[in-house]
Amino acid sequence: MAMQQTAPKGRGIEGFAWAALAVSIFSGWFVVTRLAVVHSLEVWDITALRFGIGAVLLLPALFPRGRPLPARAWKEGLVFSLLWGVPFVLLVAAGLQLTSAAQAASIAPTAMPLFAGVLGAIFLGERHGLRRWAGYGAIVAGQVALILIGTAIHGLPDPGGILALLGAAALWAVYTLRFRGSLITPIQSAALICFWSALLFLPVYLAAGLSSLGTATTGEIVVQGLYQGVLMSAVAVITFNRAVGLLGPAAATGIIALVPVVASTLAIPVLGELPAPAEALAILAIVAGVLLVARPVRRPARS
Repeated sequence: MAMQQTAPKGRGIEGFAWAALAVSIFSGWFVVTRLAVVHSLEVWDITALRFGIGAVLLLPALFPRGRPLPARAWKEGLVFSLLWGVPFVLLVAAGLQLTSAAQAASIAPTAMPLFAGVLGAIFLGERHGLRRWAGYGAIVAGQVALILIGTAIHGLPDPGGILALLGAAALWAVYTLRFRGSLITPIQSAALICFWSALLFLPVYLAAGLSSLGTATTGEIVVQGLYQGVLMSAVAVITFNRAVGLLGPAAATGIIALVPVVASTLAIPVLGELPAPAEALAILAIVAGVLLVARPVRRPARS
């Protein structure tokens, strides 16, 4: 008969550790990217730095033991790059330009587990249980409250920015579900995303003269290069993929709900963006809802 069992305790602890590291990097990314797009650099520069540097850094992962990855992996990597590559970065950057670091960090990371849960239930037959569905309901309620509170305090938010962030969350969710079913390792996925993104974007970036790097200071370029090209393109993707592999898509994406708290806290000293008390409560409500889905689902086992 079928019995229920949880993932091994060691795997769960390791998965939460990988997820915590990913959360730390993602949180800083919203603040660092917002800092760039409101100063000297453009969205195109952020994208070029992220994938150009990442492609060079991770190139050896595409040739394990001196041989290229199989053709199937390259094709899967192309799909991954269209989900969590250039389109994702451009959508988030657009959302950051039209909103704020706190709003962007509250919408995209918390909508992502909602999309992942719904799409997983529809297309993969995943069963979440009442606790997770209650969490998804809390996410929606918290996000609606956040938008309404922000409207009352700061005026009507730019609908284009909200849609861009929701679009980015949807792409991120689809990537998460696809990665769980692939045979590509976390580092290979990161390398393929950077390779295909650089191959598709950099020629357009250079040919169209989109670069604004000449107007930025050396320090700004170094900071953005390290954060975008090393931490986000390599470390964050690898750590998040490891968390997905160990915890499952729903639980791993649920942990990402901690991003709003960390990003909003960082935005206070870095950007001077202090959320109103009501906004802070809405953010905490979103996090509380998503934490309901963070525990890995009990998996059936045959006895």
